[in-house]
Amino acid sequence: MHILKSLVLGIIQGLTEFLPISSSGHLVLSEHFLKVQTSDTSFEVFLHLGSLLAVIIFFRKDIVGLITSILPIKNPKYPEDQINNRKIVFYMIVSTIVTGVIGFLFRDFFEKLFQNPILVAIMLSITGLIIYLSDTIRLERVHSADMGVWRAFIIGLGQSFAILPGISRSGTTISVSLFTGVKRSEAARYSFLLSIPAILGAAVLNLDAFRALDKSMLISYAIGGMGAFVSGYLVIAALLKIIRNRKLKYFAFYCWIVSITSIILLLAGY
Repeated sequence: MHILKSLVLGIIQGLTEFLPISSSGHLVLSEHFLKVQTSDTSFEVFLHLGSLLAVIIFFRKDIVGLITSILPIKNPKYPEDQINNRKIVFYMIVSTIVTGVIGFLFRDFFEKLFQNPILVAIMLSITGLIIYLSDTIRLERVHSADMGVWRAFIIGLGQSFAILPGISRSGTTISVSLFTGVKRSEAARYSFLLSIPAILGAAVLNLDAFRALDKSMLISYAIGGMGAFVSGYLVIAALLKIIRNRKLKYFAFYCWIVSITSIILLLAGY
């Protein structure tokens, strides 16, 4: 793969991984229209790991708090924060297990869908509808530490639905959290943190791709991953502000435009 195309795809991945417009959908459509074909999933894994690094660095303080909360050491200065973080860790485990089980059971089915650009374009329209409706929610009263197992379970189901190419993971998990009453800013934070085990899980499932990696493509893949990291990091703060201001609907319009345009081009033979 040409280095420039790798970088472009990496930037697209980083932007769309966190913006509620589906990174997988944009990657499939970009590869189709740019006439870029990868022989395996190793390139996509590099891009996702770049995005993963961005969210880890941005939320490093939150992550340290979550990790230390599960250690057998009490925090006498902030005992309530430690308890709340421990609850969030538990809920993240619940959500991740739900997603992991569904992803594992239906892995082959999901992978086949990545070969159908028209279906991906249609799914983008559904993403637009989901995030448009999320801006209308006024039920924000529950802290993420008090969401309960049933909300964590439903959010995990929403994340499972987002395995479909064209369905935004961030958009779906944030929207589902809002639909169940979680506070807006905390729904976004939970979604970003939940992306960490989701991306790591996808990487583990694709370890075989690394073993079969063509070493001559390593530099190109690494540049794509770096592009995903830089662009992903830059959009996280902006998205948090957008969510607080209830402006996700603008991304819905974008998804619908891309979806309709892509369908027209695909039906025209492009």
